[in-house]
Parts: sequence; structure tokens; C-alpha cells
Amino acid sequence: MGLKAERTKQSSSAEASDRERIVRAVLDEIRPSLRRDRGDCELVEIEGNKIMVRLTGACMLCKLAGTTLAAIQARLIERLGEFVRLIPLPGAAKVGP
Repeated sequence: MGLKAERTKQSSSAEASDRERIVRAVLDEIRPSLRRDRGDCELVEIEGNKIMVRLTGACMLCKLAGTTLAAIQARLIERLGEFVRLIPLPGAAKVGP
């Protein structure tokens, strides 16, 4: 692998970790509100501009889950400075390894 390709790989890897750090920070900001209502939101995967999350606890059945997800998406767009799509995945959170 050439030096330029290696730098590009390192750069995109650093960008990915920065994106993940920002996404996790946004989720951490809203987490207290979710937990107050006995729910939570976990990051599952980031794939390009798609951010997959899973609502847990009371959030899974809440009628306002769509509003919560829209607010999280708006905050992510603001913090990342680019359009991202927040995709809720069905099912309960995985426990254990």
C-alpha cells in the first residue's frame, strides 16, 4: 500500500472515530431524559450517513418515540454539520457477549 493510500485510510479511520464520538456524545446528552421515563437509546452501527440505533425500555412502546428520534436526528445533524439519517432498529437490546 502506498503512502498516500495509507494516509487516506488513517484519515478516514480518524473521521469515523470522530463521528462515532460525536454520535455517542449526543446520545449521552439525551440519555438522562430517556432514563427518567425508564427508556434508553443505544448506538448499533454507523454506515455512511446512516446511524442505526435501538430504543430500549419504555421507549420501545412509547407513542412519542418518533418525536424523540426526530429530535435526536436534528441534534446529530447540527453537531455533525451534515445530513444523517437516524434509523431505529426493532428488537430489544442484546445482553451479554
